[in-house]
Amino acid sequence: MNYISNNIIRQVLLLLFIVLLGIVLWFQLSTFLPAFLGAYTLYVIMRKYMLLLQSKYKWKSGLCAALLMFLSFLIIMLPILVLVNMMASKVGFAIQHSSEVLKAIQGFIERYEKAYNIDIITNANIQKATNWGAQTLPQVFSATLSTLITVVVMYFILFFMLTEGRKMESGFYEWVPIKDENIIMLRKDLNRMVLSNAIGIPLIALAQGIVGLIGYLIIGVTEPVFWFIITCIAGMLPVIGAALAYVPLSLLLFASNEPVKGAIVLAFGLIIIGSTDNIFRFWLQKKLGDVHPLITVFGVIIGVNLFGFIGLIFGPILISLFILLLKVYSKEFSPSKNALNKPT
Repeated sequence: MNYISNNIIRQVLLLLFIVLLGIVLWFQLSTFLPAFLGAYTLYVIMRKYMLLLQSKYKWKSGLCAALLMFLSFLIIMLPILVLVNMMASKVGFAIQHSSEVLKAIQGFIERYEKAYNIDIITNANIQKATNWGAQTLPQVFSATLSTLITVVVMYFILFFMLTEGRKMESGFYEWVPIKDENIIMLRKDLNRMVLSNAIGIPLIALAQGIVGLIGYLIIGVTEPVFWFIITCIAGMLPVIGAALAYVPLSLLLFASNEPVKGAIVLAFGLIIIGSTDNIFRFWLQKKLGDVHPLITVFGVIIGVNLFGFIGLIFGPILISLFILLLKVYSKEFSPSKNALNKPT
């Protein structure tokens, strides 16, 4: 009779306990996963500068981390501050002339109702619009608040990643049960994908701004360069994005008694500028990270559902990482490949 050794039983029980404990921790801490992923993104970007300050200038790790975090915070907050400063006068004008905006929108709709004999402003449609607004506004507010909390937690995690980066990386090499060469390949590919996605956000925002500028010039919007800058900055912001540029612009055109231009700008923004994000993202992912468009599409869908806004970055990475792990597994445990790698 064959007996199972006590050592194998102990190993299986320990693995089961680790898996169960990991599942419990996952469900309890999954809320903070976007913060961890954001911290890892910044860590990949800052790592070489952290090592440079420590090795060349002999700075203490805490001081290096604090300086890099402060600079990154300024870089993240600077577009928001510029956007608020540039939009302050425009928003003030729209608020002061809110009644004119509503009258212009109503007159524009009534004109087309008479021309095409249709009913747009009905009690049912008003009720639907009211219900949609009541549902959407709390979601936007909740997403904005969640983003702020995520940023705070992200910087908290990032500080320890930066100060204990070497220990974290050496522990990763020690704990992960695969060959070092495969760990190096895994780390390089993962870092490459993270960098390509991080670089992609401002480039996609710039593409939206350029497309917006072309549209503003064709439509005949006053101060097109101003709105180009606003569209670029807004395109980098989570949740609302470039809509924070073309929606106020549309309202201002309605307030200026230019309802046709206002409607065209709104339609152009929703259809063309909004589509630029998706189309350019496919091309950029393929160019910078060699990511197949299908991985980008399904990655964005999965990532946004799992992680929120940060899922735009880590959704495609998650699928790419899955495929990469399959390659690592094949290298590590495939009998045919292991046989070929044996010395003759």
